[in-house]
Amino acid sequence: MASRKKLQGLVAATITPMTPDGQINLPVIRQYVDYLISKQNVKNIFVNGTTGEGLALSVQERKQLAEEWVRQGKDKLDHMIIHVGALSLPESQELARHAAAIGASGIAVIAPFFFKPTNKDELIAFLREVAAEAPALPFYYYHIPHLTGVKIRVEELLDGIKEQIPTFQGVKFSDMDLLDLAQCINKNDREELVFLYGVDEQLLSALAIGADGAVGSTYNYLGQKNNMMLQAFAQHDLSLARKYQFLTGEFLNFVIKLGFMRKCCTCFLSWEAAGS
Repeated sequence: MASRKKLQGLVAATITPMTPDGQINLPVIRQYVDYLISKQNVKNIFVNGTTGEGLALSVQERKQLAEEWVRQGKDKLDHMIIHVGALSLPESQELARHAAAIGASGIAVIAPFFFKPTNKDELIAFLREVAAEAPALPFYYYHIPHLTGVKIRVEELLDGIKEQIPTFQGVKFSDMDLLDLAQCINKNDREELVFLYGVDEQLLSALAIGADGAVGSTYNYLGQKNNMMLQAFAQHDLSLARKYQFLTGEFLNFVIKLGFMRKCCTCFLSWEAAGS
């Protein structure tokens, strides 16, 4: 059953654990859930997205991961959002039906990026066909134009989308165009739609214009620090909030220069979990 709580705050874009021979490592997910809650104070997850390399996995692997996350997160996590986007519409629909059947909190869909939609009507038509397969689940659009090449502004997309997709609840906004985000927030009922920012090193800027929270990879291992930033911002302590934002930036800058950000993050997570 979909969660009735509003999706806000930090959402960890989960890493897909793998065995040395390249198989998904399902048994560690229970420990992963407990780690997120106890060590990072993060109770929302986004499964099979960019960080989880969902589009590089088979449909069966994606289903197995979604099932295990929902199984282990039941009664522990507040929101378990499953990314069901795919280049194939039937596959995306199949994943949406599966997410509904296993009790996910909601689904999200990325724009198809090989044969790209060229306007908002084409994009909404694709999203509508997927959302219809899970009519009881909140539906989120996953906007990440630097990877999809689909540069349709979200402000434009929102015009009329609720009429065509009644379950539409908001956007995972992974773009640096804060003007577009600001226009979305300004023109829509803040109690109706949720806007979650997806560029971790710029979260404070997004909070300043009204973002409800964030989805990102760093909340797997810097969740506590980012929660402190959210708290400082809520208390109008901008100086302290900047301090925590700069810490995230310094860490990301360091690992990006090393050239193995995802590998570093995975090792960090494994080390923390092993020590818990």
